[in-house]
Amino acid sequence: MDSRPSRTPVAAADVDQAVRLALATLTDALTADWRTTAFGLEWDCWETLEHLADGLFAYAAQLAPARPPLDDYVPLRWQRDRPEGPASVIFVDRAVGPAGLLQALDAGGGLLAAMVRTAAPQVRAFHSYGVSDPEGFAAMGVVETLVHTHDVAAALGLPWNPPADLCDRALARLFPEAPADTDRWPTLLWSTGRADLPGHDRRTFERWHSEPL
Repeated sequence: MDSRPSRTPVAAADVDQAVRLALATLTDALTADWRTTAFGLEWDCWETLEHLADGLFAYAAQLAPARPPLDDYVPLRWQRDRPEGPASVIFVDRAVGPAGLLQALDAGGGLLAAMVRTAAPQVRAFHSYGVSDPEGFAAMGVVETLVHTHDVAAALGLPWNPPADLCDRALARLFPEAPADTDRWPTLLWSTGRADLPGHDRRTFERWHSEPL
């Protein structure tokens, strides 16, 4: 029997909310220089958001087959635009500008939310951190969206402070070991190795708990 305290599961609506909030914030930077290096990363802001859109699409793709793969990712062709850049399936033509990149993010979020809504709870699919369920992929999409929006927003000088309840649901699903008595957004940044948390040693991110709780 699971001895963890009761929690509210992460749902498709949480993916929708995270992406909507990200789009609302990043739309204020359409005229910024997206070649700026993202905060704490080796990628520029464009690559970071492209990686996010690609990740949301990839999570949806894992859940989509009638028999989702349990031992590997759906065999799509990953590649890099440059050796130091992220490996992705989805690339956006830079000629369309940041507005087109945000549209790709919107599409990736919509696809993941749709798959989470339609996949049966007992569905399982491969992730390198452990075979996961639809809720797990929703939570992964939320965390990816919140932290990579942070990486871009911090580099472009945009405020970004996602809601505590959204962070709390993602933390409870993917980081059940995280302290429960601390502010939720700083705790999520700490959990992913992006910030200090008073009273706790600095954490180096290695993986989250993608397996069903």
